[in-house]
Amino acid sequence: MFNNFEFHNPEFLWLLLFIPLLAIWYFLTNKKNSARLTIGSTKAFMIKKSILSRLKPLLYVLRLLALAFIIVGLARPRNVSISKKTKTNRGIDIVMAIDVSASMLAKDLKPNRLEALKRVATEFVNKRPNDRIGIVVYAGESFTQTPITSDKSIVKRTISEIKWGQLEGGTAIGMGLGSAVNRLKESKAKSKVIILLTDGVNNAGFVDPKTATELAKGNNIKVYTIGIGTNGMAPFPWAKDPRTGKISFRNQQVEIDEKLLQHIATETEGKYFRATNNTKLKAIYDEINKLEKTKIEEFKYYNYTEQYRLFVFIAGIFLLLEFTLKNTVFKSFI
Repeated sequence: MFNNFEFHNPEFLWLLLFIPLLAIWYFLTNKKNSARLTIGSTKAFMIKKSILSRLKPLLYVLRLLALAFIIVGLARPRNVSISKKTKTNRGIDIVMAIDVSASMLAKDLKPNRLEALKRVATEFVNKRPNDRIGIVVYAGESFTQTPITSDKSIVKRTISEIKWGQLEGGTAIGMGLGSAVNRLKESKAKSKVIILLTDGVNNAGFVDPKTATELAKGNNIKVYTIGIGTNGMAPFPWAKDPRTGKISFRNQQVEIDEKLLQHIATETEGKYFRATNNTKLKAIYDEINKLEKTKIEEFKYYNYTEQYRLFVFIAGIFLLLEFTLKNTVFKSFI
């Protein structure tokens, strides 16, 4: 009965403050209204009071209790049961375009750029339960690793399986962006986003990055660009031993076409980020996660069960009891 209990008209409860005042008033006026006789000695009148005479104030107590329950009834006590229904509007369709060129094995991020990205990208997917996500990988050419899907297990498995050496060498930013646009152009989602990550400059492919940018802009696709790599020198893969497969590294200048990435982001109303270490890379994906919110509507349905009838019923019992006692047991004392 008292789960999710409330009063619809709680202002009536202030009237309960008058109950103790009425009790005090009764006590004082009852003394004044009692008949008095002044005599020299009371020995001849020493009669013990009966139990009924002592219980006579009970009638007034019953009346006050009835009044208290009537006041509580006026305050409209009721139970509220709330049912909720959430509606997720068609979420955001996201394509992550990931550079898998040999330079992504550079060790300026730990253990290397590619593995650091895979960890952060997986965390990002976990935080987007209502969105569809696709994966495009690119190097000297581009390839759709996973079409846009709402199955996060497939997306995370795809990310975990990304390896260097799957595609022809080079960095074809234009082709990576173009493939991502093709994945999204038929999408019916209200918001379409590409997260384009690279660690170099456009040096391969037959699609100009600026042409791909215009395609994204024409399809209302927002592009967040990320340049990954430290400032200055970094240990890059240099040669691979054909017998052992071990890769040797040497320090090399980090070169990222930040001007191009800024252009892509600005033209598509996105944002450019620079990830120089693991912490910054994670912070970038966290920020993108906050910037692109999926709209979720929550509907609440309230069901009220009125309880005032119980209080009025109890008040009626008290009044009936007072009336009955007054006209039967206590009749001779009134």
